[in-house]
Amino acid sequence: MRYHRAHTQPHPTVVTETPDNPVTSRAEQLRQRWMADGLSRADLAASPVTQFEQWYTQAIESGIPEPNAMTLATVDSDGQPAARTVLLKLYDMQGFVFFTNYASDKAHQIEANPRVALLFPWVALGRQVRISGVAAKIPLHESAAYFATRPRGSQIGAWASPQSQVITTRSLLDVRFEEMKQRFASGNIPLPDFWGGYRVVPQAMEFWQARAQRLHDRFLYSRDGDGPWTIERCAP
Repeated sequence: MRYHRAHTQPHPTVVTETPDNPVTSRAEQLRQRWMADGLSRADLAASPVTQFEQWYTQAIESGIPEPNAMTLATVDSDGQPAARTVLLKLYDMQGFVFFTNYASDKAHQIEANPRVALLFPWVALGRQVRISGVAAKIPLHESAAYFATRPRGSQIGAWASPQSQVITTRSLLDVRFEEMKQRFASGNIPLPDFWGGYRVVPQAMEFWQARAQRLHDRFLYSRDGDGPWTIERCAP
């Protein structure tokens, strides 16, 4: 399966402004241009994932921080919604992948109700992407392949943190980290059996472009099952 790795911009654009030469940031320039140009049906790709790739690439190139940060919304077995920020790490035509501890609150909630939502809030660009879909664990070998690319400290951190559990002091994490650091002092660090990825398979995706007078452009991609995508304009 061919993944797109969710790269981010390591060096955001730095713009110098002087009284005689006011300059806006790259992100602000793009926001103003896109607000003026708007978003039309003719601008959109047939596939929402292809459209996402175009917008995501532009978000990276704009220099905004953490363009791969997304809000993940879940619902627990009692119907209580929860939301938190996670990072998009991989995506393909089948969906959007993030990684977590399988004993975390979010993992328990996904197990109880796999219907989830994602939000990419590119506020500085006057854009957002909303995704509704179903989350499922990715195959073990795919999680292992990604885990092998993580910095060693992040690998140790995955082993050390009992994610979502109540702890009495920060020092417990530090002790656990040092224990895991000694345990894996040499050689490759294996994938924990309690850690891995989820793919959110989209059932609907909305692309929102800010416009003047709050008459924003919104386009919704939706489909039944594996059928073709339908694209509709929605009122702001």
